[in-house]
Amino acid sequence: MSQREVVGVDERVGTLKAIPLGLQHFMSMFGSTVLVPLLTGMSPSLAIMCSGIGTILYLLVTHHRIPSYLGSSFAFITPIVMIGASQGLSAAGSGIVAAGLVYVIVAGIIKLAGTGWINRLLPTPVVAPVIIVIGLGLSATAINMAFTGGGEAFNGVGLAAAAITLLAAVFFSTFFSGFIATVPVLLAVIVGYIVAVFLGLVDFQPVLEANWVGLPHIAPPTFSMSAIVLIAPVAFVVIIEHIGHLLVVGEIVGKDYSAMLPKSLLGDGLATMTAGFLGGTPATTYAENIGVMSATRVYSTEIFWWAAGFAFVIGAFCPKIEALINSIPTAVMGGVSLLLFGLIASNGLRMLVTDKVDFSDNRNLMLVSVIMVVGIGMETSSTVIPLGDYSLPGMATAALLGVLLNLILPKSKGEASPAPVVKEVVDSRGRPVMGVPVVTSEEVGQEAQDTQAA
Repeated sequence: MSQREVVGVDERVGTLKAIPLGLQHFMSMFGSTVLVPLLTGMSPSLAIMCSGIGTILYLLVTHHRIPSYLGSSFAFITPIVMIGASQGLSAAGSGIVAAGLVYVIVAGIIKLAGTGWINRLLPTPVVAPVIIVIGLGLSATAINMAFTGGGEAFNGVGLAAAAITLLAAVFFSTFFSGFIATVPVLLAVIVGYIVAVFLGLVDFQPVLEANWVGLPHIAPPTFSMSAIVLIAPVAFVVIIEHIGHLLVVGEIVGKDYSAMLPKSLLGDGLATMTAGFLGGTPATTYAENIGVMSATRVYSTEIFWWAAGFAFVIGAFCPKIEALINSIPTAVMGGVSLLLFGLIASNGLRMLVTDKVDFSDNRNLMLVSVIMVVGIGMETSSTVIPLGDYSLPGMATAALLGVLLNLILPKSKGEASPAPVVKEVVDSRGRPVMGVPVVTSEEVGQEAQDTQAA
């Protein structure tokens, strides 16, 4: 087999090639992007539309120099669900806007002071257990979706659909590589949906009644200080993910994007703020698309313009697709969630191992223990801390405790500097960080060697 041609970031590929390549990136981000609104009760079509708008904003801010796609962030699921249940999703929108503003502020600080302060404030023993809390804190939600179909009583038929969906996700993630390995969630949902049709779990009536063409239902935010307090701090976790993604993209395409980190974060922040104003989901750079670039060796930003265009048109003007997405049974989404939320938590564990956190050090042991027990305990028991008219959920409480303890607890003598969490990345085989998979530089190099050998 001949060596696959590399298409550089600034090269053009032509319309006939750009369309299918753009569709491939659209399909790669589709599964995770629609899963977040399905889990939070938000509009899937708005999430798709906002991912397109957000990616276009990102490309403009970065002057078309960084090939990246922005989709829905999983890190915000828990606080959005909590605010949505108590105050409505429009209130959550104000928190999403505030989270985007955090990105913008951090981008300005990094431009002036670099990233060292992030590593000092959020070292691995703080960030990793918070990621574990995000995954395992949602475990009760995944179990309820899979075992009851979102209801109160056990549903054996729904559980069968959930189990088949789960097995399909594991199968596609484990036994395939390349493009298929970048969309295991989407393929598993398709398999689960087909099974659900045969089991009589799908109602097609709303799909038949929906129009093929229509305008999006914009949902402007309403101001809520409690939503801002709960949602905005999550941005710091996603910022760390964003920096890791940017490092890997740079290694894949052979460019040093360090100097462009402020612009990259600014683009992500503007995308998130725009989504909050429109009623969409908060944004993050998507590593499914990083995986596609690694597999195809096509790095042209022209492709991402096409992918964003497809997302904008389909999400904004095709109500029938939204109705079709909404017809996916809760049990099917529960089957995917059983794997996905576990993978989020597992990547927190992996971060502890990769960065060689020393648990013989009592300081690290205290940090990780307190964050995990407080966070997981509060999240799975639906316990919150009332603060006047507001409330503090488990994830936010655990993260704040971790930051405070990290600042207060004395460091052990001779303790090495904490591993820089901004370098934390994960593999390219469909295993997500904060809900999406990322690519390690080692695996990128190995893949390149494998490709050349082929």
